[in-house]
Amino acid sequence: MKGYWLILGSNVEDHAAQERYAALWEPIAARYQASVRMLDVTAVLQEARSTKRVLAVEFPSIELARACYEDPAYQEAMPFALKASYRELLIIEGDLA
Repeated sequence: MKGYWLILGSNVEDHAAQERYAALWEPIAARYQASVRMLDVTAVLQEARSTKRVLAVEFPSIELARACYEDPAYQEAMPFALKASYRELLIIEGDLA
């Protein structure tokens, strides 16, 4: 069964931090076979306060999704994402196709 990070985020406020996160994320995503999909927020947000962006990061398995989050390289990159915008990240198992 696939694994996902479901990320609910505000608008990006610090673009330099977002660019740094993106640069660090690219090799991590390749290592864990992750693909990112920006979801149409008009279709999914029914009750949202600060959420303006919804992303689904798909992994081949829940184990890879969890391992990616725990990877020291991701832990180094994460502060840039948190500086760029407010977000909540859920790790879930299933098939969003």
